[in-house]
Amino acid sequence: MSVDLTYRDRTAILTLSRPDALNALNFGMIESVSEALDAVARSDARALVITGAGDRAFCAGADITELTGRTLLAQKAGAELGQRVFSKLDTLPIPSIAAISGFALGGGCELALSCSFRLATPRARFGLPEVKLGLIPGYGGTQRLPRLVGESRALEIILTGRMVGAEEALAIGLVNRLVEGDLLEAAVAFAVELGGFSLVASGLAREAVRRSMDCPLHEGLQTEADLSTLAYQTADANEGMAAFLDKRPPVFKDC
Repeated sequence: MSVDLTYRDRTAILTLSRPDALNALNFGMIESVSEALDAVARSDARALVITGAGDRAFCAGADITELTGRTLLAQKAGAELGQRVFSKLDTLPIPSIAAISGFALGGGCELALSCSFRLATPRARFGLPEVKLGLIPGYGGTQRLPRLVGESRALEIILTGRMVGAEEALAIGLVNRLVEGDLLEAAVAFAVELGGFSLVASGLAREAVRRSMDCPLHEGLQTEADLSTLAYQTADANEGMAAFLDKRPPVFKDC
């Protein structure tokens, strides 16, 4: 199984389990995450922790081997699938916590951004490197990152594709807490702390915060899906993904 779901202290623990691929997300894995989130919603869990198997990566992003040679409709459907599944975290009746060790890149970063909170070890690294492939984030990154760290910081991270270290992530509000010891233990302890209060009040508070954003998220997500689909049609996208698979630097048209 690429996704494991367990329960502990009325906390659901969802583990991305493809350590040989740095827990990269393929479409089958995203569907499994969706099914796991549905199961969590039906359970009596009072909080959810999402983590990655091993200590090298929370999730290193999308599985690039699945992203080439697809039709226009398949490309848009892929973006909308990721958005739809990650948006389930917004509607869960319980808070969610991403427990991050190692890389959280691309779709992995977007999954972490979709959670209510993010806990990380000092060796965690965050990034949305899609621009290096001639693409843009497609699973919510262009919408959720600015809401979390501000427009200017988000644009700089997205347009450079650089990785953000744990200390910087904490300083800019991308991470809530850094954990020196056992990450999963800290995440479960935080989940138990959150679960000790009214779920109704917690849910209402989260809804109040969401409604305070400048524009409805679904409108921004639709724009992102359209532009992400458009990006796939460019020569730079073809070159970027081919170069990634060939393990060579890309040669983009305008560079």
